[in-house]
Amino acid sequence: MLRLKTLVVTMALATSLVVVTPVLAADATTNTKQTVTAPRLDDGAGAYKTGHYANLFVERLNKTPAETHERIEQAFQKFFHGDGQEERVYFETGANENGPLAYITDWANNDARSEGMSYGMMIAVQLGKKREFDAIWNWSKTYMLNTDPANPSRGYFAWSMNTDGTPRSTSAAPDGEMYYAMALYFAANRWGNGKGIYNYKNEADIILKGMRHHGILTGTTPFRVHAGAPIPVEPSGGWPSPNNRADQAKAVKEGKPWPLFKRNNAPRQVSVGPMVDEEHAMIRFVPETNLPGTDPSYHLPAFYELWARWAPKEEREFWARAAAASRDLFHKAAHPETGLSPDRTDYDGTPSMGWDGKPSIYAYDSWRTISNMAVDYSWFKKDPRQTELSDRYQKFLFKQGLSSFADKYSLDGKPASDRHSVGMLAAAAAGGLAATPGEVSDAFLKEFWDTPMPVGEQRYFDGMLYIFNMMHLSGEFRVIEPRAKVK
Repeated sequence: MLRLKTLVVTMALATSLVVVTPVLAADATTNTKQTVTAPRLDDGAGAYKTGHYANLFVERLNKTPAETHERIEQAFQKFFHGDGQEERVYFETGANENGPLAYITDWANNDARSEGMSYGMMIAVQLGKKREFDAIWNWSKTYMLNTDPANPSRGYFAWSMNTDGTPRSTSAAPDGEMYYAMALYFAANRWGNGKGIYNYKNEADIILKGMRHHGILTGTTPFRVHAGAPIPVEPSGGWPSPNNRADQAKAVKEGKPWPLFKRNNAPRQVSVGPMVDEEHAMIRFVPETNLPGTDPSYHLPAFYELWARWAPKEEREFWARAAAASRDLFHKAAHPETGLSPDRTDYDGTPSMGWDGKPSIYAYDSWRTISNMAVDYSWFKKDPRQTELSDRYQKFLFKQGLSSFADKYSLDGKPASDRHSVGMLAAAAAGGLAATPGEVSDAFLKEFWDTPMPVGEQRYFDGMLYIFNMMHLSGEFRVIEPRAKVK
């Protein structure tokens, strides 16, 4: 999962200067016209400008385009239509008046998450799988969108749902919202806009406007997703899942009480605001106002560059600033020796204090930071610092052992886990899009190519990152341009 002042953004090195030009927009409340700004943007030197998306498996491992495409198609068929117990994360659940319904499940935790649902949509639109795209979007709109007027998160998608469509949490997570918006813009460009919830561009515009302009709303828990629905009750010991069973067994073996942490379900007041911090031009960790700061792995400057071109005109200048701010945060948050970034930081890149009262470390969210940065370099190539940071990160993990590095670390490089994860390997390999070509970067490519697709209980997050980064490195995760260029 997972806040207006005048701001001058200084862009270091090759990050581009944003020049704004005035345009007129109608004021919905007064019917008068007001001057807003739209950025005049530098397209950079990457694939967005050149049209060339590198296939590193072909260029550096001597694979063929047919081989890489076949691997991606195999992964799609396995994760979306494979064996229901060991391979698949996509499940269709009937239909409603808008058509088929389907969810993506985190198998190990028995839930459907806005993160995974929006990831599934992105995979589907990139590969031209319209049925799966529409079915996931229909399930998201039907079950996950908060609409209860008493819920301060109304207008946002609940980040975690039971697979029967009842909520585990009605709180929102900005990473899901952002992937929904980008996938919907790409769908509009690939397939054109339909009616209702399938007017993809309109739906994306609504999400982006809501992320910035959601009012600060306050309510008292518990909250419903939809008015009149039963009030959800969260178990004090956490939702049943394979992960919880493993944690319980470990606690019993060590003579510790279970559950380790009992959730306080007593009514409490919650205030929810925008998903962005206007002053810093950054995505927030969560929109709840009592939890400031950000998550480096949420930052998607490659997407922001497109929103600075395609979003409603009054939103574009913000996303142009956000792209530059994200590039700077990647470097501020990274450890100077290991290149590792924490799960959560303040807006200046300082690690936030975690739920345990300790500074945030490199953990599961953090895996995505390097691939987000490398994709930005691949698409726009505006910040040469991204090469040095990718090199630093890959060299650290290379020394830990490509087939054995841990999936959690202190920022200075001490292992905090005994598990090795395919998803982390996949994201690290994608760093090759920005890293210096050579022994280390090529070793990651080979290790990733030779690693089997994840199966079993942990196949959700590992699997999503596997297919995403196989697509990135094969040059098959691309900007899907509007049929008519946005002006």
